[in-house]
Amino acid sequence: MTLSVTDTLRDERVAFTADGDEVSLYVCGLTVSDDPHLGHARLWVHADVLHRWLDHLGYDVRHVENVTDVNEKITARVGEREDWHAEPDVAETFTAEIFEAMRGLNLRRAEVYPRVSGHIPEIIDLVESIVEAGYAYESNGSVYFDVTAFENYGALSNQEVAELEAQGEPDERSEKRHPADFALWKAGGVSEAAVEEHRKHDHDGALPDGETWNSPWGEGRPGWHVECSAMSMTHLGDTLDVHMGGRDLVFPHHENEIAQSEAATGETFARYWLHAGLLSMEGEKMSSSIGNFWTVPDALEELGVNVLRTFYAGAAYRSEQALTDETIAEAEERWDRLSRTYDRAVDAVDSVDAHTKAADESLRSAVETARDDFAAAMNDDLNVREATAALLALTDAVNRHLDDAAAETSAGGPEYDYRGLRRAVETFEELGEDVLGLRFDAAGPGVGDGEVTLADDLVDLVLDLREAAREAGEYERADELRDALEDVGVVVEDGPEGPTYRFE
Repeated sequence: MTLSVTDTLRDERVAFTADGDEVSLYVCGLTVSDDPHLGHARLWVHADVLHRWLDHLGYDVRHVENVTDVNEKITARVGEREDWHAEPDVAETFTAEIFEAMRGLNLRRAEVYPRVSGHIPEIIDLVESIVEAGYAYESNGSVYFDVTAFENYGALSNQEVAELEAQGEPDERSEKRHPADFALWKAGGVSEAAVEEHRKHDHDGALPDGETWNSPWGEGRPGWHVECSAMSMTHLGDTLDVHMGGRDLVFPHHENEIAQSEAATGETFARYWLHAGLLSMEGEKMSSSIGNFWTVPDALEELGVNVLRTFYAGAAYRSEQALTDETIAEAEERWDRLSRTYDRAVDAVDSVDAHTKAADESLRSAVETARDDFAAAMNDDLNVREATAALLALTDAVNRHLDDAAAETSAGGPEYDYRGLRRAVETFEELGEDVLGLRFDAAGPGVGDGEVTLADDLVDLVLDLREAAREAGEYERADELRDALEDVGVVVEDGPEGPTYRFE
């Protein structure tokens, strides 16, 4: 089955094809003016799954994701902390936080993370090309794109130029030929009005005005939209295979990217436009400006990477998604089923009770069905919810095999189907880990790689003490130790081969 995706520009589901084995993927990254939250992470995770699935299909993915470190929102926070003396200071702080959050979410690294501040020459060159092509004009040291000159302006957002509202700040309107024209280069620094609009603290003395650079039109700053065009074309060429971003960027950001890029090159800017639906919390879009957000570090500490990624897999990338107690509980339950079954399967396949001649055709058939169903779901516009459901169906087959084998235990112990269980474990790892980005080796919320072994060692020590108490007939003491473990999120389950545990 061929991969199909929903292309925003064509407004329909289309088959995905690439020119050769390489796929260029550009993801609109963040403006580094605040803490990364779960709304940002939704796009990151879905872009990561797309990257992983294209890898799985055999493509060489060239993934580029920008960092917008030049913006009036960043400038407005200068002076809020003692070490934030200028725009770059603020940007560096939040850029570091974003990279840390990305690693915590188990995202594959992009090929590069270009920053606006490092691509000013490329931005100026692009603006000059647009002016020379007759699609932009200079006015009082600023440069504006003429939307009436670009024939297909409005196609992505399905709007007519005559119906568009004014773009940009109020002080730009007297400089523009058409209200919808947008700035490619803005003369001077950040205006006081923009700083006042975005500030989160009281400024002492003169308001900050941000970084500026020299250009053919005078000292100034790049416009927001032109930055992504310059960075993407610098690293991926004039035409991208896939451009991905949040649905709130369709207009004006992505509409303007198409216009300015194609005006400069005469080539198609992006072959496929994929837009992720937004995350809501308390009935509103999650947003730093509204204040209804949950930061990525806090969510990772409380829920762990696996529950978060399972939550995001609860809805297709193009759908809206709500963060509620119910949707988090569902994600916790789904991850618990996957992780417990995976652990049981690994324990069984690595045990002396796994036999090369034992064959459970029902289990083996279920594994192949799960793989087929997973692939069909992912090729169906990256339907991660149905793909997860395929793995959950496999957990039922694996647990049924393990339970049936244990129930038929002879004097020599249960006889597990080694080949069937090995294939199941490989399927969980190949599809659950490599594609969905889950981590079956992660012990629980807030537990990093270096802390897993220590946590396991401590739990094993307490369980040894509990077993010693039980053997001594001190059952009340043994119960107290079990309850103490449960109080810190460790669930103990007693079985015929001794106690096992899991982190909640």
